[in-house]
Amino acid sequence: MVQRMERIKRFGVTDLQRLRRLNILSWLTPPELKVLCDSLEKRNYVRGEGAFHEAAQANEAQVLLAGIARITCLNADNQRVTIALIAPGLIPELPPQAMSRFDFRCEAYNDCRVGTLNWNGFDRITPNGAQTAFREFHQNDLKHWYRLMRHTSGLLSDLHERIALTMLDLCEDFGIEDSRGKLLPVPISHREIASLVGATRTRITEHLSQMEREQLLFRQGRQFIVNTTELSNSLAAHTAERFPISWPRASNTTDQAALGAV
Repeated sequence: MVQRMERIKRFGVTDLQRLRRLNILSWLTPPELKVLCDSLEKRNYVRGEGAFHEAAQANEAQVLLAGIARITCLNADNQRVTIALIAPGLIPELPPQAMSRFDFRCEAYNDCRVGTLNWNGFDRITPNGAQTAFREFHQNDLKHWYRLMRHTSGLLSDLHERIALTMLDLCEDFGIEDSRGKLLPVPISHREIASLVGATRTRITEHLSQMEREQLLFRQGRQFIVNTTELSNSLAAHTAERFPISWPRASNTTDQAALGAV
């Protein structure tokens, strides 16, 4: 535990540098980022600790400065499963009480450092800062809300599609450019992917092995390299095969000529 806390403490020397890397804060000037860094109330979390959102969400913004967070919820069997991994940046607001039966939580996936600031505090950083921050940050929430709804709604019944979308989501949030696609620098186990996808570890291993054979992804030690272009094409082809589109037949010669011109 002491060693973990020492590792987290070293994150503090790069807090400002980490803020500068966040695209979602690109609307702030360098001096304003410095004021934001100084204004954030910072706290360290060790793996499994949470939740980050015990404070009043409506009045505060929370920034993941270092580490990885995860959102979990209860599934139909009342088991806690991971449904999203959160990269450094804004921590999304968790769903309201209307969805409390899922018992959403946000916790540290590994050692994390989190900064918190009252929304009104942004007005002390830049004119109309609170309004701009609220708009920018909640656009970020929409992405995570879409993923949460996709996970809990059961709309995607096909396992290939769920795995492909999950791996592409991870690449969007964590991926580093590689000659073969995007490298996921954080080791993610088959068990964790199974939790994200909502399937058994055995089935995940089978499908990931098939994707490797098709060169949609590669293993590099405990890390994945995802061929995002080919995986996206595979996802599109798989979806089109499951939901073929039948174009209406042209009713006359004029309609046929119009369709031919498209």
